[in-house]
Amino acid sequence: MKLLEKTVLGNQTLRNSLAMAPMTRSRADENGIVGDLTVLYYTQRASAGLIISEGINITKQALGSPFTPGIYTKEQIDAWKKVTQAVHENGGTIYAQLWHTGRVGHSSVKQGELPVAPSPIAIEGQQHFTGTGMADYEIPRELSNSEVKQIVQDYSQAALNAIEAGFDGVELHSAFGYLPNQFLAESSNQRTDEYGGSIENRNRFVLEIMTALANAVGGDKVGIKLSPTIPYNSIISKNPTAQFGALISGLDALPLAYIHLMNGLFPLDELPHYPKDVLETFGKLTKHTIIANGGYNGETGEAALKNGIAKIIAYGSLYLANPDLPKRFELHTEVNQPDRDTMYGGGEKGYTDYPFLSEN
Repeated sequence: MKLLEKTVLGNQTLRNSLAMAPMTRSRADENGIVGDLTVLYYTQRASAGLIISEGINITKQALGSPFTPGIYTKEQIDAWKKVTQAVHENGGTIYAQLWHTGRVGHSSVKQGELPVAPSPIAIEGQQHFTGTGMADYEIPRELSNSEVKQIVQDYSQAALNAIEAGFDGVELHSAFGYLPNQFLAESSNQRTDEYGGSIENRNRFVLEIMTALANAVGGDKVGIKLSPTIPYNSIISKNPTAQFGALISGLDALPLAYIHLMNGLFPLDELPHYPKDVLETFGKLTKHTIIANGGYNGETGEAALKNGIAKIIAYGSLYLANPDLPKRFELHTEVNQPDRDTMYGGGEKGYTDYPFLSEN
């Protein structure tokens, strides 16, 4: 089974070709510090070839949702050290996903500060979880040119902090409508400086971040997550094929560990210009290792690996509910189903209490 075969990623050999996808779980404290339950949660899933952590806020400004972790204070870094040490002691490999939510946030979560974005354009047709209930999205504050450049440096420092915390590498969260993704799309980026307008300009922020990350910690420890065909959080591209084709071409000029591609998870009937097959359209454009993500089970993940474009398959909710997922695939056993009501916030229920095969 190709899913269970070792594979090389960057400068490391992974125990298998499964990745645990990054998933927000909202179990940090009010200061963005993870605790013992988070140590247990990741340790339980250390049999993955690669764990990509939940999104970790790179700065206080980056915060968008309550009880999400950070990696910009000594206390936060020290807390993550316990996680990475435990994962390594159990033979695992773990990357930190670096996160800036941009406009996907709310001032009530940010001590009254408005979310920031490329342009002052609010997300429409959705609401945000604030901890005190759902709220309409606000019009974000437009970042100045100098602030954009500072955020590039914030990512670089966050990568250094992640390595200090014991992570094996970092992944830029440039998907699902968060800040880097906001710069890519015309629907959220109407800037007139060097970060807006043309495809080249809208790609600039992401490429500058990736260059800074590679310079900070080494390209063999850096990946990026992209969602070329996901319109969530009001992200609409006029020509995603050209946009992401150019972006991937720019990424190919950098030494990177991988590109993490998300399949389309939403109906695209109203977006007929969007490509239907993300792997076929974009996965073939790069020399970098491809991690494929979105909707896979054991059979379809195996088929995707045999197809040859992707080298690693990332699993989200399946890994959430099955800490021993590789063993279940190996034995072709039934899988636990995730409890949607306990995905965000709370304690051990729906977090660390999913049974292993030996406990069933």
